[in-house]
Amino acid sequence: MATPTIAANAYANLARVLENSGAGKGSEPSGQSFASLLKDTVGSVMESGRKSDAQTVAMAAGKANVMDVVTAVADTDVAVSTLVSVRDRVIAAYEDIMKMPI
Repeated sequence: MATPTIAANAYANLARVLENSGAGKGSEPSGQSFASLLKDTVGSVMESGRKSDAQTVAMAAGKANVMDVVTAVADTDVAVSTLVSVRDRVIAAYEDIMKMPI
């Protein structure tokens, strides 16, 4: 379940990604390609998963707080859900383009 804090973090991450990608700068060419943006985003999701795994292992060893584990797992869930949503939108856009008459 997404909490306001998790949602705020997701929006902040999205704003940072858009800022880094050059979105909203008009017609200026961006220094970052789509491929590198995608690579960075997937890497970010993977890093979130690694942190979640580390927190889970630490809790099993008795070294972590349950709340930290729940927060890490929720952050990973939001990141993966966002990535899946973006993937679905990209696929839908591709399918729409392929349906266009030439």
